Amino acid sequence: MDVNTLKTLAAGLAIGLGAVGPGIGIGLAAAGALQAIGRNPDASGKIMSPMILALAFAEALTIYSLVVALIILFVS
Repeated sequence: MDVNTLKTLAAGLAIGLGAVGPGIGIGLAAAGALQAIGRNPDASGKIMSPMILALAFAEALTIYSLVVALIILFVS
């Protein structure tokens, strides 16, 4: 295999594996928040704000893995 093939494979693995964890975390956080709102609709304001903040942090991890994948492809 040549170097470009290995770089492409490494970038694909970086973004693929880097998106799996945050994807699962976002799904679990949203499911938990929706269950909590279903049980107590009056507390939706107190539940939504921390959930959106947690989703933003989880999404940032995916963006970091995208940056690593782009660095692998274009810098080295």
